[in-house]
Amino acid sequence: MESQIQMISDQIRNEDDFLVVSHYNPDGDAIGSTCAMGHILQYLGKKFTLYNISGVPHRYDFVGKPAPITSTLPATLPKWTIVLDCGALDRIGEDLLARLDETTIIDIDHHLGNGDYGRFNWVDVRQPAVGSMMAVLATHLGVPIIDGLAECIYLAIATDTGFFTYGSTTPESLELAAQMLRHGLDMPRMNKMITKQWTEARMRLWTEVMASVELYADKQIAIGVITQEMFERTGTTSEDTESIINFISRLKTVRVSVILREEAHESYKFSLRSYGNDNVQQMAVRFGGGGHKNASGGTLEASLKNAIEMLVDVISGSLDRP
Repeated sequence: MESQIQMISDQIRNEDDFLVVSHYNPDGDAIGSTCAMGHILQYLGKKFTLYNISGVPHRYDFVGKPAPITSTLPATLPKWTIVLDCGALDRIGEDLLARLDETTIIDIDHHLGNGDYGRFNWVDVRQPAVGSMMAVLATHLGVPIIDGLAECIYLAIATDTGFFTYGSTTPESLELAAQMLRHGLDMPRMNKMITKQWTEARMRLWTEVMASVELYADKQIAIGVITQEMFERTGTTSEDTESIINFISRLKTVRVSVILREEAHESYKFSLRSYGNDNVQQMAVRFGGGGHKNASGGTLEASLKNAIEMLVDVISGSLDRP
């Protein structure tokens, strides 16, 4: 692992002009780690472009970006593309996927099942967020973790660990947060900016989703549904669904929580959450998905009824195992 970090550090030191990209429909870790990498490259005096095919969700407009995150690729791609937080290469989006012969990939990720698709691959599933890997990289490169870089790293780690409440939280991530706090990170401001983003429309959507929740397998599985009709009725989008699954997970008897979000007719994106030893990544793989031990997802091409039946069958079968 150390050699991979060193090789990537050497490439960044010795090369210039990088494309930095993360997965479409970016979350806090994707945006935070993208901006953190940008801050690192800026400190080192490198040329770089920050890119995400989905752009930046409005809830992250407050993030201190070292450069705009564009949703349009440059006419000529840089020699090197740094891919962050993508367990599968297709998550970078079709536009860049079609032009991979023009660039060389550096893969930095923390997902189980990453296919080592880059020329250089630093994949560490023990890391709670790619943002924490950015802190390790910054240290290797002699970049101080302060100011905008610290804020982006904190955004990434805080959102991917549920503000240090998930099982993925490590002693090192808590120590890093303490280090950043000592060096001037305004944590109360960051927490407010991350969490105080709700609209009335979002509250109406969450009310409908919570009302849809059904329990299965002796109340060990909770499934909530988000339909296109709900989005239209409440004036919301998929951006407004982030973190709702974590509230369903708070039900006392529930071991695995599920959100099924309608993408198109008979096409549903599913998200799975669990605690402890219940490995939802292995469950998601059964449907061609993936992710982390306690947070995974994928897509099902099926009617809502059949999608629920398939998920309940696989999840309950997994929970029955000793």
